Amino acid sequence: MPEFKTEVPHGLGRDEAVTRLKGFVEQVRDRFQDQLDNADGAWIENVLDFSLMASGITITGKLTVEDSRAHVAGKLPIIAVPLRGMIERQIAQQLQTALT
Repeated sequence: MPEFKTEVPHGLGRDEAVTRLKGFVEQVRDRFQDQLDNADGAWIENVLDFSLMASGITITGKLTVEDSRAHVAGKLPIIAVPLRGMIERQIAQQLQTALT
């Protein structure tokens, strides 16, 4: 499966950034409720494993929060490859909003 990735720098420290991002999946679900069929995620310390489904296409990934950056890496189904840039930009934008 093709991959996608993006990262956002922050100056919050790991613990504060994780605290701000704990509701990230819910924020994405609320913001894109008309476009998403499903959005789930589970935190283990500073890593969020997530899954998003829209129009029958499932995107999975990991959001890892470090001391000075948050980065996301995941897998896309082949059909979503043309949307990779948009997906990366949307995720980065949502992270940036949550971390400011």
